[in-house]
Amino acid sequence: MTSTLIPVALGGAIGASLRYLAGIAAVRLLGHGFPWGTLTVNILGSFLMGVIVVLLSHINGNRFAPFLMTGVLGGFTTFSAFSLDAVTLYERGEMGAVALYVTVSVGLSIAALFIGATLARSILS
Repeated sequence: MTSTLIPVALGGAIGASLRYLAGIAAVRLLGHGFPWGTLTVNILGSFLMGVIVVLLSHINGNRFAPFLMTGVLGGFTTFSAFSLDAVTLYERGEMGAVALYVTVSVGLSIAALFIGATLARSILS
C-alpha cells in the first residue's frame, strides 16, 4: 500500500499545484465573474483522462495509473474521474446507470454543498 500511496500523494501535489496555476491564469486571461478556472480544469482534466486511460492500456502501463490518474488528475480535478466512470458505464451499454450516475452525482453533490454551507452558517451565526 505504501508503494502506491507515495506516487498518489506526489501526483496529487502536482495536480493541485497545476489546478491553482490554471485558476490564476484563467482569472488573468478572462477575468472574475465566472468560474473559468474550474470549467477549464474540468474539461482539460477529462480530456487528459481519456488520453491517459487509452495510452496506458495501449502500452500496458497500468502501473502508472495511480500516479497519473488518481494522483495528478485527481489533484487537478476529480471531475475527470467522474467523467471516466460515466464513459465506462456508457461503453458497457448501461445507459440507465449512466443517466442515474450523472444525475445523482451532480444533483446530490450540489445539494450536499448547499446543505453543508447552510448548516455551517447556522452554527457559526
